[in-house]
Amino acid sequence: MGKRSRVKARQEAVTSGEVGPRQPCPCGSGRRYKACHGSTTGPSTSYVSRPFAGLAGEADLIAMRELVSSATAPLQLARHVGTDREVLLCSLLPMAAPAIVRPDGTVWLGLQVRHSFGDPSRDLAAVLLTALDAEPGRLVGLTDPPGEGPRLQDLVADAPLDVTVHEGFDFWVAGAGDDDGPTAASLEAANNAAQPSARLTGVEAAYWTDVGTKEHLRWVMTDDEERLLSALARLHAAGGDSVAEGSRLVGMFRAHGVLVPVWDLAVGTGPAILEGPAARLAADLAAALEDGSPLTAHERAARNGLANRQVTIR
Repeated sequence: MGKRSRVKARQEAVTSGEVGPRQPCPCGSGRRYKACHGSTTGPSTSYVSRPFAGLAGEADLIAMRELVSSATAPLQLARHVGTDREVLLCSLLPMAAPAIVRPDGTVWLGLQVRHSFGDPSRDLAAVLLTALDAEPGRLVGLTDPPGEGPRLQDLVADAPLDVTVHEGFDFWVAGAGDDDGPTAASLEAANNAAQPSARLTGVEAAYWTDVGTKEHLRWVMTDDEERLLSALARLHAAGGDSVAEGSRLVGMFRAHGVLVPVWDLAVGTGPAILEGPAARLAADLAAALEDGSPLTAHERAARNGLANRQVTIR
């Protein structure tokens, strides 16, 4: 089928009405049909499959947005923004607010907010600019599409994120004296839902978490997906993908255009024991990524198995 025929067929599928509202939209946006071409307001025209590409802290930002319950990281604004205001990225804010301007003027920018306008980077930039103009004490939201405004990449300095993982959300009220009312109720609910997590120190964007019945290592990797799958398959086939005794590479998430391999860990493993093996695995993976030789039959089977155990979360 030629390119024009494929496009025509996809367009006909979008408008045929045969797609269920909760099924992926045939247009390829990655959104459910009811939120895209099946929406009464029409589809988003600004969908970006890898919205945070180009940011030095892309992997950690994705982890904070999708994987980690409670974490913060200072965000350094670019000089041309014209302000020295402090900005703190937060995984989640009270009442799931997109942003809060603190009494001292510091802007807290919430990452775990779904605006559904197609480009989370542009959404976050619009919220950030609004917050920089808002008065102290204000909650800031985004009710209208951000249009063709700047993206987060246009507003921040090119620097990695210095992530702090918290046990809960008590940082919301630390030193603020705001311990009652809606914030207190939101704090209690958030603390009850928080899962213990820790960021490994020796490698980038690898996070241990305890979900109660088991523990996981979830590692955000920004390498090209096809090359990364092949490299992981080489290590898996050779038995070189362990991060602790009893660990198992069980699959991966796909989030914001990158892969997040996931290891199951035995209960009681904890994060500290993962540091050495994770560093060794990172070195072995770097070598495997440079290996351009054809995969063996065993490696191809391992690759197919990994590819079939992917779950797209954004």
